[in-house]
Amino acid sequence: MHLTAPATRRTAARDADGMAVASFILGLVGVLVLNLFLGPVAIVLACVALRRGTTRRGRALLGLALGIADLVVLFAFMQVDHTVSWSF
Repeated sequence: MHLTAPATRRTAARDADGMAVASFILGLVGVLVLNLFLGPVAIVLACVALRRGTTRRGRALLGLALGIADLVVLFAFMQVDHTVSWSF
């Protein structure tokens, strides 16, 4: 049986919390710019944070939702413009 030290568990939880916050921020920024890149990154970070048991579950879920919204916005504008990019 492998036992982890309390400091290691705290570091892992802090890393998961950081990933949850990063996914939220990247998802939020991705709605406006670079949504082709930032959307999937936000989704992956949110999933990893949730899998690792983040204490900031709400932020991770918001990051996941915003990452998905990034891709929905991208696809909507792709249908309108028939391009992979969009501008204001």
